[in-house]
Amino acid sequence: MTRFELIRQIKTKHSFLCVGLDTDINKIPQHLLEHEDPIFEFNRQIIEATTDLCVAYKPNIAFYESRGVDGWKSLRKTWAVLPKDCLSIADAKRGDIGNTSKMYATAFFDEGISGLGFDAITIAPYMGKDSVQPFLEFEGKWAIVLALTSNVGGLDFQTIRDGDNVQFFERVIQKTNTWGDTGNLMYVVGATRGEAFTTIRKHAPDHFLLVPGVGAQGGSLNDVCKYGMNKDCGLLVNATRSIIYASQGKDFAEQARKEALALQQEMEKELLVAGIV
Repeated sequence: MTRFELIRQIKTKHSFLCVGLDTDINKIPQHLLEHEDPIFEFNRQIIEATTDLCVAYKPNIAFYESRGVDGWKSLRKTWAVLPKDCLSIADAKRGDIGNTSKMYATAFFDEGISGLGFDAITIAPYMGKDSVQPFLEFEGKWAIVLALTSNVGGLDFQTIRDGDNVQFFERVIQKTNTWGDTGNLMYVVGATRGEAFTTIRKHAPDHFLLVPGVGAQGGSLNDVCKYGMNKDCGLLVNATRSIIYASQGKDFAEQARKEALALQQEMEKELLVAGIV
């Protein structure tokens, strides 16, 4: 999916919602265990219930890898039913030396070889350019680089200041900006970081930001928009637990839709205020 197509979807759906598919077999409704592939059935119903309300889906790959071959089968089937008008993000947080990164990129981007053709993948940039560049070489795909994450441990390294009083996450953005552009590079920025979005926009004014942490993690959508929204919106706000685990009953998909709709309606207001829609 191109940048233009993503912006068009945001304007069409009045939404910049990304639904996370961190599907834990121990948390899905019990009645789904009767299905041959409970994880896929759960995902399928969540997707069908929310497809008109969001512009992206983000399976967390660890939840599938942990189940071995069966998990990969569930992931492939899930990817196959993701709406083509939504950005598909493999939340894999890969990052290794060049030849290994090339194989990771092939695994998630090359449908002809792996059976998966995600639009984007999350990347850990700690090993430098050769851990990111192979993903940028796939035309029409996105590398989403970890910049400032919402977890407590993220502060162990990400906010360390160098001799010029510049924080590490700022250096990451400055450097990676020279490897890609606004059409193939995004950044992960946690919703709980609030005013830090102002600093991030100083270095990446036009890039899209993938923002986890709204909903169950307590991040403020209003703050994210106040400090992080740009002229094209420039945001993909992810919500996972608050949506997919809204109910443990047979109405789980219906309740997921209600939660997604509530977020979409908040997003619509923000887009209207910003004059984007």
